[in-house]
Amino acid sequence: MPAEPEHWTWEQPDGRGLDVVWRQQGQGPESSDAPAVVLVHGFGASSGHWRYTMPSLATQTPTFALDLIGFGGSSQPKAVLPSDPDAQRQTPSDDALVYGFDLWAAQVEAFCRQIVQRPVLLVGNSIGGVVVLRAAQRLGAHCQGVVLIDCAQRLMDDKQLASQPAWMAWIRPLLKTLVSQRWLSTALFRNAARPRVIRSVLGQAYPSGANVDDALVDLLYQPTQRPGAAEAFRGFINLFDDHLAPELLATLEQPVHLIWGERDPWEPVAEAQDWAERFACIQSLTVLPRVGHCPHDEAPEAVNARLLEILKAQAA
Repeated sequence: MPAEPEHWTWEQPDGRGLDVVWRQQGQGPESSDAPAVVLVHGFGASSGHWRYTMPSLATQTPTFALDLIGFGGSSQPKAVLPSDPDAQRQTPSDDALVYGFDLWAAQVEAFCRQIVQRPVLLVGNSIGGVVVLRAAQRLGAHCQGVVLIDCAQRLMDDKQLASQPAWMAWIRPLLKTLVSQRWLSTALFRNAARPRVIRSVLGQAYPSGANVDDALVDLLYQPTQRPGAAEAFRGFINLFDDHLAPELLATLEQPVHLIWGERDPWEPVAEAQDWAERFACIQSLTVLPRVGHCPHDEAPEAVNARLLEILKAQAA
């Protein structure tokens, strides 16, 4: 298991401090020139989701993982949407925040500069993939590379409308209105945040069934019982106009490696194959058979071996 969680206060421009939970494991060989690794989880997960990744990478380099704001043990402020009255104020209430990829990327950037304090390799799963792409842009030369593990394609974003069925354009205004209502988003969240439902979703995400255990269900369930957990859910499901991976990949200067589960039910591997052909920054695509959306947890031996290869190449 990863190291015990630590806490860091991320200072905001308005003077507020947000509590960030993070973990570190390993120092690596003294002679290693490998960058530190920073692991960024996906939606609904936390730093503990890298339970099989951190011990392996830590043998070669300092390895960090953090809970994004709104998830795990980090601060869970009230979600502010552009349409909310609080968003119109010059100074939002102290417990209010606009969730989005710029917020999370700024968190990762600040973490790398203030806590890690050395060049980094950023690794992100699912929405964490979009986060690390944006963070890499912000970090510049401080980030030496990016690994995307089943990166989120965010098909519900407005910019994806052309790729959706025609009827989606008709229901989208109603959908946006409905999910912006706090009573509905909270009800949806509470219905999903049950051990039985979590285990069912994991059955889809982990098609081989490997490593779907009580510890994993509990890791995902416990943060949902915190008072502000439904707010991060509300903020995320209302991200209809935010960053998309292809837009970020088109201008990224750092090398990118893709790791993908062949049977990912939500992020088809065909899209990863298309990205690998389209974007010059992508150096490799590794497709893992029989696994799904979270191969780092479902097939950790294969993912760890590939990550260690990438680390070795970065240090060469």
